[in-house]
Amino acid sequence: MVTIDPEAAPSVAVAAVPALLAAMSGRARTSVSLLALPLAVAAFFRDPDRAADTTEPGPDVVVAPADGRVMHAGPGQPGVAPTGQWQQVSIFLSAFDVHINRAPYAGRLTEVTYRPGRWLAAYRHESAHLNERTDLTVVQVVAGEERTVVFRQIVGLMARRVVTRVRSGQTVRSGQRIGMMKFGSRMDVFVPLDAVLQVSAGDRVVAGETVLARWPAAEPGTR
Repeated sequence: MVTIDPEAAPSVAVAAVPALLAAMSGRARTSVSLLALPLAVAAFFRDPDRAADTTEPGPDVVVAPADGRVMHAGPGQPGVAPTGQWQQVSIFLSAFDVHINRAPYAGRLTEVTYRPGRWLAAYRHESAHLNERTDLTVVQVVAGEERTVVFRQIVGLMARRVVTRVRSGQTVRSGQRIGMMKFGSRMDVFVPLDAVLQVSAGDRVVAGETVLARWPAAEPGTR
């Protein structure tokens, strides 16, 4: 099932103004044609169901937090990755992708930090640390081992607002909806070195379904 996120209301209302004005002036055909604009805007805010809504991924799996194309999959980039040793997956969302964001990993959110910034094109390297964004850190303890995953909502050239609907201290499910970004943007995910990346640059990913990284399963008796 596909629903429309409530954030759509103001944007759809503005997009419907030309059609309304045309109807009020008696230009019925023009009005009907202009209805394509608010419909297109509403489609941007679509929120389809995903596999994670019914079946939560296991504790060894990190899933995509957004639909889009992988721009980078490898070592954490200098000036982009958090302090420490990380592997990084960066996902670019075009204006045609679903923009609902989901938690890539289950656990307790130990940090949710909004940082104001610029609106550079999301595919540019410097957008990761200069653009408006929200950084989120989730921690889960698995068999006595603390695992940390950091993910980041970053607005792009067309995106002018990041929407984050979770807060520090909250517990999230893997694949749970956590917010959205408006009109083209980027999401970065940072995982520890002991997780094995499952995607490469150029791959298409689906939020809540595509596996980005996986911890190797322990041998029986080792945990």
